[in-house]
Parts: sequence; C-alpha cells; structure tokens
Amino acid sequence: MKNMKTNKWIMAAVLLMSAMTTMAQVKTGIEVLRERNFDILQGKRVGLCTNPTGVDHKLVSTIDILWQAENVNLVALYGPEHGVRGNIYAGDHVDNDVDPKTGLKMYSLYGKTSKPTQEMMDEIDVMVYDIQDIGCRSYTYISTMGNLMEACQTYGKELVVLDRPNPLGGEKIEGCLVEEGFVSFVSRFAIPYLYGQTPGELALYLNAKAENPCQLTVVEMQGWTRDMTWDETGLEWIVASPHVPHGRTAIYYPVTGIFGEFYYINIGVGYTMPFEVMGAPWVNADSLATALNALELPGVIFRPLHYKPYYSVFKGENIQGVQVHIVDYQKAALSEIQFYVVQEMMRLWPEHDWFTHCDQKRFGMFNKVCGTDQIKELFGQRYRWEDAKAYWDKDVEAYREESSKFYLY
Repeated sequence: MKNMKTNKWIMAAVLLMSAMTTMAQVKTGIEVLRERNFDILQGKRVGLCTNPTGVDHKLVSTIDILWQAENVNLVALYGPEHGVRGNIYAGDHVDNDVDPKTGLKMYSLYGKTSKPTQEMMDEIDVMVYDIQDIGCRSYTYISTMGNLMEACQTYGKELVVLDRPNPLGGEKIEGCLVEEGFVSFVSRFAIPYLYGQTPGELALYLNAKAENPCQLTVVEMQGWTRDMTWDETGLEWIVASPHVPHGRTAIYYPVTGIFGEFYYINIGVGYTMPFEVMGAPWVNADSLATALNALELPGVIFRPLHYKPYYSVFKGENIQGVQVHIVDYQKAALSEIQFYVVQEMMRLWPEHDWFTHCDQKRFGMFNKVCGTDQIKELFGQRYRWEDAKAYWDKDVEAYREESSKFYLY
C-alpha cells in the first residue's frame, strides 16, 4: 500500500513537471535584446516609451534593465495613456514629470502632445518601444506607437520595437477597416478592430504602408506561435490599464467594449468583472440569458447575473444582466457578442431603445471605435446583427492575406 502511494506521488510529480516543460516560456523582445548585449543601442542616446507592462519574465522593468546596463545610455522616458508608471485613470491628462527612481525626464504622449515634439526628440538618437498591448484597435497604445513612428521619421531618429505577444493570439481578426472621417486616437489606422498581429508585426505593416517610412527595427520574440493563448506563453500578466487587470480581461475587452462607449448599460467596469458582463436595472437576468443561449452562438454561454456596481454606470444600484463565458475561444466571434446581447435586450424590452435613450453625444465615439458610421446605421434599423454583420466582416480576409506578408512567427 505504501509503495502504491509513493508511486502515485511520483506519477503526479512527473505529470506536473511535464506540464511545466510543455508550457512555453516565451522570450520577449527585451530579453532577446539583453542576450545580444543591447548591440543595437550601444553608443546611442536612448529614449524609452514604456509602462508597467514592460518587464522581463522575472518582472524586472525594462526601465531598470536599460538604466542599469553599463553599455546603454538611457536619457529619457516617454509614457502612453495611463503614464509611464501606470497610475493615471483612463482618459485623464498625463503631465510631463521626472521619474523618482532614475531621475530621468518623463514625457507624456497622451493628451495635447500625443506625438513627440522636436524638443522631446532632440536629446535621443533611438527610441525604444516596449509595451504589452491587447490586440484591439481601440486600445490606444498602438496609436502611441504609430505617433512614435511618424516622429522618428520626421526628426531622423531610429525606432526599435521590442516585440511582445498578442494576448488574443495571431489568428483572431474581426471588424471592418477604419474609414475616412473616422480616424482618431481610438482608431488610428486602417486596420480591423481585432487585427491579429504582435506590436512588432503591426509596426512593420504600417511602416510598409507609410508614404514616408521610419528607420525601424523589430527585436523578435523567441518561442511564440500564432495559436498561443496568453496562458500558454508562460509569462505573467501585468495590469495593462486599470480595467485590464488580467490576461483573460484582454479577451473580454472586445466582447463588450464597443457598446460600453454609450454608458447606457454597465459592462462590468466598476464591478469585479470588467468587460465580462452586460447589465441594467430594467433587465431580467433569466429572460436575457435564456434568449441569448437559445441563439447557440459558437463558443459562448451566457449566465444570468445579479450584481451591484461599486462605481461607474449604475453605481450602487441592484441590476441584472448576463455574464459572458467564453467556453471555446477558437470558435467565439468576440466582438459580435455585444451586438447579440443588445439585439435580445431590444427584442425583450423595446421601450429602452438604445439609440433614442442614450446620450446622443456618444454617437461620435461609438462610430470612431467602430471605424465607420455604417454599423450604427445598419444595426440601428431593426437591432438585428444580421443586418450589419456582412459589413463588419467585409475586410477580414483581405486584411489577413495582406498582413500575413509581415508575420514574424
């Protein structure tokens, strides 16, 4: 009996070790660059655009790595939305400052000065970009990267992108391209809503499309493949922004984020499950969940939910809605889920017409996030996703083919 128990423990240990060895340990761009002894930065004045997500696998900040490297001359820091240290709320103004740890200047690249000025660029020879993105067009870090590309071209500086995984993988592509008249900081480029590229791949694609490309170098990762989920990378998730605290949150951001722009329902922001839920005081949770599950959407199950937001929309109110459960990630069309939720809400409670009762001033932001006004126009006619789906999907395959020319993995 004792031997049997011992054997079971040995087998369990072997299985655990096997699982640990089969989980990839992706090396991000900063780790690859360090192994190369920072060869492409030596002898140059270095600026770094980063935030708390810029770390190695031991969670050491890229700021500290470059600051402590004897052969790297780090002279300035540049921060996107939420700031270099990640302490700024979404949309809040970010001021220029001094980093308390290194004493380096910190320049804000969000707000009035979203693109570096000549003064900001004069003191550097090369700009390094190291930020973990979430693979969604409306998340503003890639807009900052694009502005850096333009500034580097304008002022004759090099740009080095330290590549990181796309937490949605490299195969999810959803949504139409941004159309003329709808370009903004939340839709900076003519790419789909979910674009299926790493930051480095996207930079290569945008640079190739640019009328005046910059001098760009991408330091590739090692060990990442396009079919990887975040959990398979072996990397720790660092809070990308206040409402994206976990790797799984990146998956749910495109599930509810578009309709969250209306502030007409709660999408979990202000509760413990940001972007995973949709609810309102006038919703019956069981009725909504039953209606949505009857649609049999691939890879998705809806669970009735009663909750009370701590802040944001319907703060302190008891509301009802659904929690979205992604049970088969490969099959789920992430960005479409919210449209089906609103479709069934309008069928069940037509007196709460979205486009009549919501703040009309939010239409502009909704259209910018969609990259077009056609989704609102088509969907708003009957609140049926089938009326807008073809338009949402129209550019996906062409973009997949074109962008694949710049894949690194």
